[in-house]
Amino acid sequence: MTQIAEIETSELRRRLQAGEKLQMIDVREDEEVAQGMIEGAKHIPLGQIPDRLSEIEKSGEIILICRSGYRSERAAEYLQQLGYDGCTNMVGGMLQWQQED
Repeated sequence: MTQIAEIETSELRRRLQAGEKLQMIDVREDEEVAQGMIEGAKHIPLGQIPDRLSEIEKSGEIILICRSGYRSERAAEYLQQLGYDGCTNMVGGMLQWQQED
């Protein structure tokens, strides 16, 4: 099993502020996303990923986001098995992101 790359919330925030265009997929459920999302992220609940692969750009980095970092790591593992190379898990998830806000 290949190690999933990780990104700290502070690093992601810095890169977004620098104007980088990043592919971010938020795998939380609808009611969680209603409480706020990172601007520019695409919402695809974890259970819908297999049916919505066409919405995920296969090349380049894919930053996966959830509440705490657990589901996004599962999503990254799944996508990696399908040949998506740039999977990166946002460590600490939205809990960490909101603490820094």
